[in-house]
Amino acid sequence: MFVGHLGELALSGASMATSFATVTGFNLLMGMASALDTLCGQSFGAEQHHMLGLHAQRAALVLFPVSALLAIIWGNTKIILISIRQDPKISEEAGIYACFMIPSIFAYALLQCLVKFLQAQRIVFPMVITSGTTALLHAVVCWSLVFKSPLKSRGAALASSLSYWINVLLLVAYVKLSSSCKRTWNGFSREAFHNVIPFLKISIPSALMLCLKAWSIELMVILSGLLPNPKLETSVVSICTRVSNELGANKHQAAQLASWVVLFMSIIEGVIVGMILILLRNLLGHVYSNEKEVVKSVAAMTPILSLSCFLDGIQSVLSGIARGSGWQKIGAYINLGSFYLVGLPASLVFAFVLHLEGMGLWYGIICAFAIQVLSLLIIMLRTCWEEEAKTALKRVQDSTAPRNIAPNSEC
Repeated sequence: MFVGHLGELALSGASMATSFATVTGFNLLMGMASALDTLCGQSFGAEQHHMLGLHAQRAALVLFPVSALLAIIWGNTKIILISIRQDPKISEEAGIYACFMIPSIFAYALLQCLVKFLQAQRIVFPMVITSGTTALLHAVVCWSLVFKSPLKSRGAALASSLSYWINVLLLVAYVKLSSSCKRTWNGFSREAFHNVIPFLKISIPSALMLCLKAWSIELMVILSGLLPNPKLETSVVSICTRVSNELGANKHQAAQLASWVVLFMSIIEGVIVGMILILLRNLLGHVYSNEKEVVKSVAAMTPILSLSCFLDGIQSVLSGIARGSGWQKIGAYINLGSFYLVGLPASLVFAFVLHLEGMGLWYGIICAFAIQVLSLLIIMLRTCWEEEAKTALKRVQDSTAPRNIAPNSEC
């Protein structure tokens, strides 16, 4: 996530405007697919293996109409950006780029369903292989379309769309051919059309939980376009599976242990990454831009970004625990309060009242991260994991045949 934020800080204005349109859509799809973190993860833990394929199919059926709606919005990116007073030239370039990215929407929806389906089974290495293969092919395709064709920046968008579809096809081939998925994938079934409403009851809060945070950060891009130097500012501002498995298997102690272990690991990782970023702050900007002013601004903001990286890593773990445990509604409320009642108002004050400009926008985001992390941590500390195991088992039983499993102990 942080790498994406840092990239946004140093990309051109056109890319940043496009980022708002594309990242917003991708986050919506990812958020809705995150319902599979709960459903597939807990079904796998409860050994209801056939349900994983049904959940994944049901998710795809829900995400495709959403993808079609996003395609319409992306097709009108230029009009939308101009209507909110963004630079016309930036808006035009962003609109063209977004149109070439439209084929990637449907591939991304399928990709998210496949990834969640495999993650719930703890099948990770094959995804690493397919992603690595896709990345290698993407480098060749992108170079060819950008430098060896008249498409230029449009070629980059088209290359991204092709790469998403390549990744999807590779994962589909793995699911169809691998013995690892024989118990969880039994082919297409009409049952996937059933129980769509219960799926939406989890997927919509899942989407809100993720998107409320992501959208607030993307709004920083829009706000940066209203600052005195919009071209500079838009350039400068631009573990749930394990917990889910253990709850579904009625292993509440393992779920609790997994939560603390991954939280500790994220803290250590955040400290290390933050220190590296600070040490390399004068070099980071050169990775994304040759503009001296942008490079200097990125270097000045790197300590702040390191702190946001640290907090974002912790919140990602806590949010993952929330999704794996089925706390999507609680998470959505927390994100709403953290980013829209605290973060955005604080950003406006820092940037436009105290005149800290782009740096002020990020001060507001850090305030939001701090409130979000604190709230999720309090909920985690107050959680009765045995009760969560009971809830998880009931959720699994409601989606398939009843099972005579019930935890005997109480908190």
